[in-house]
Amino acid sequence: MRIGIVNDLAPMNELLRRFVGLRPGHEVIWMAASGAEAIEYCSTQTPDLILMDLVMPVMDGVETTRRIMASTPCAILLVTVSVRDNVGLVFEAIGHGALDAVDIPMTGGGNLPHAAEPFLAKIDIISRLASGKSAIRTAAEPGGPRAARTNRISRPGHYDQLVAIGASAGGPAVLATVLRCLPKDVPAAIVIVQHVDERFASGLADWLDHESALPVRVAKEGDRPSVGHVLLAGTRDHLELKTADRVGYTVEPRDYVYRPSVDVFFQSVSRLWRGDVVGVLLTGMGRDGALGLKALRTRGHYTIAQDEATSAVYGMPKAAAMLQAAVDILPAERIASKLMEVLTCKA
Repeated sequence: MRIGIVNDLAPMNELLRRFVGLRPGHEVIWMAASGAEAIEYCSTQTPDLILMDLVMPVMDGVETTRRIMASTPCAILLVTVSVRDNVGLVFEAIGHGALDAVDIPMTGGGNLPHAAEPFLAKIDIISRLASGKSAIRTAAEPGGPRAARTNRISRPGHYDQLVAIGASAGGPAVLATVLRCLPKDVPAAIVIVQHVDERFASGLADWLDHESALPVRVAKEGDRPSVGHVLLAGTRDHLELKTADRVGYTVEPRDYVYRPSVDVFFQSVSRLWRGDVVGVLLTGMGRDGALGLKALRTRGHYTIAQDEATSAVYGMPKAAAMLQAAVDILPAERIASKLMEVLTCKA
């Protein structure tokens, strides 16, 4: 994996270079001392991964991430002394397409490989994501990305509606855009699976709660999705419907690189939820959620994938489009109004 490092402190750049050197197959191709320098290097040598400092003078990591993702997009891991102290900046940068965030390992004069292990584990995960970012596990069906609407499967009786949303890189900003435009009386429960480190899940829930008229909180074992409330997956275990009306967490499948997995949640919804569902797949690297969205559509539910123009990383929704899993492919700013149109029609 070819890696670029961005940090305004030369000793920190050197420390990160040493950490990267602990893994065979990783190569540091450049080190930048500023955001502007990183943008210039990216234009001539775009790496597979950038280790991006958040707090830098003149141009911080948020703005540098935004500019790189707009011009020469690549995987970005935010690396800073304290992620917890910079939660706001972390979510801004993730909103522009950064994949994750990690604290800079502190050796304290001790064992370098041991101190670097959590940091290197993040790089390993991103490497696996990047290697499969354009692949999908089943062949695409013939035809364009938008196909005829699937016939509804009859569901006698009255059950609550559910909006199931999956997102990854760039997701927080789009989630805020969607939730901000939904009214307090939205006639559905909402459950979100966003790829984010479990340490940041509660912070993301608080941030979205502040951005939305709807209450947002982290889902707990046994929670019941309820109309007008938003639940957010909150651990590295997979969120799923355990019964027809309650969620919970599971470690299986253990071998999924995507944790929590959008596919696991969507597929559990397609099996167990008794009411109408709207499935929404937003920006993100890889293909997680595409098969689950297809399962929802096959069951007769309405499905949406975000379009390429407004996706920070057009991986997950692209995979859904290739599978013809989405009834509609929409820009981020139109998703909320379409949700209300569909939900109000069915309420």
